[in-house]
Amino acid sequence: MFAGLSAFPLTPLSDDAVDEAAFSGLVERLAEAKVDSITALGSTGSYAYLSSEERSRVARLAVEHAGGTPVFIGIGALRTSQVLANAEKAEQAGASGLLLAPMTYQPLTDDDVFELFRTVTVNSSLPVIVYDNPGTTHFTFTTELYGRIAELPGIASIKIPGVPDDPEQAQARIQEIREAVPAHVSIGVSGDAKAAAGLAAGCDTWYSVIAGAPPRRPCGLPALPWKDGFPTRSRSPNGSHRCGSCSPSTAGASGLSQPSRNSWDSCRGRVCPCRSKG
Repeated sequence: MFAGLSAFPLTPLSDDAVDEAAFSGLVERLAEAKVDSITALGSTGSYAYLSSEERSRVARLAVEHAGGTPVFIGIGALRTSQVLANAEKAEQAGASGLLLAPMTYQPLTDDDVFELFRTVTVNSSLPVIVYDNPGTTHFTFTTELYGRIAELPGIASIKIPGVPDDPEQAQARIQEIREAVPAHVSIGVSGDAKAAAGLAAGCDTWYSVIAGAPPRRPCGLPALPWKDGFPTRSRSPNGSHRCGSCSPSTAGASGLSQPSRNSWDSCRGRVCPCRSKG
């Protein structure tokens, strides 16, 4: 469940209120595109700016319109009591998992952040994604802290910032994290410009903003076999050929080179319209 493509939709606002119809439509579109999971109320979903009532309503709408696709809900808040309340409401809404970033006004220590995750895992039965976003939280996780938190029961995945551009450095970074966390904890890359590099380096999951808007184009990328930072020519799991002309590349922000857009929209990595052999 914590692998593949997780799409992060916006939370549309109109006249200072959540546009429920627009949000529901976004979620339905993601479900129709068959993304692996939907993460509502991430940074893209403006969770920090919404009231507890608005967040609870968004969580319910996400689950109701996801068509059975697993839904993860962001629960970060400035006070631990608010985090726990958000977790409880997400569980009541039917969420499959929780996304937790350490929000703060005053600087946090590693022990502060560890205790936050420990408290949540003790009080909630839902699996938790560790959300490392130093650009917004102003807190930087160390690899050692990843390891400490990942040992807690209920930790399912770590959402890391973008990896280095150099392929060897990127692989070394992912290997460093893998050696620090239990095998069952997945590693997911964020920052869409770094997605291909992260997947090539060995990440299990792409936590994606762009997939929350045009989901069909990115949806096959995490499942592709990778070599030297690019998808390789191979067969898909159902035996159909996946050729270079309809596989994503690192050429653009959408993960697709221009000539491949039409064919990728048609096959989405599963059935190649060129039907070439190989």
